[in-house]
Amino acid sequence: MLDGAGTAVPLEIAASYRARTRGLLGRDGIEGALLLTPASSVHTFRMRFAIDVAHLDRRLRVLAVRTMPPGRLGAIRPRARYVLEAEAGAMAGWGLRPGAQVVVAAGQDLRT
Repeated sequence: MLDGAGTAVPLEIAASYRARTRGLLGRDGIEGALLLTPASSVHTFRMRFAIDVAHLDRRLRVLAVRTMPPGRLGAIRPRARYVLEAEAGAMAGWGLRPGAQVVVAAGQDLRT
C-alpha cells in the first residue's frame, strides 16, 4: 500500500468473513496496516492496543480517519467500502487524512 505521502506500507488484506471478524484481535500490534473488505465500521472490543481507523470509499479515497482506544464501537460510514486499520499514530505519521488516495500494490486482491 502507498500512504498519503507515497511511502510503501506493508498491507494485509482481510477479504473473507472469518479474516474480517478476527481483524487485529489477539495481536499485540501490527507492522503496516490491515485492510478490511468490504467493511463500513469496526469495533475495538477485546483489542490489546489503540488503533487508527480510516474509512475508504470504492475508489480507495479516505473519507475519515480517527483513533480508537480498546473497548469502543465505531460509527458506520454509509459511503465506506473499506476500513484500514493500523497502530495508533501510524496514519498521522504516513500523512493519511481525509481526501488522500490509497494505492494498493499490483497483485493484492481486494475482492471478497
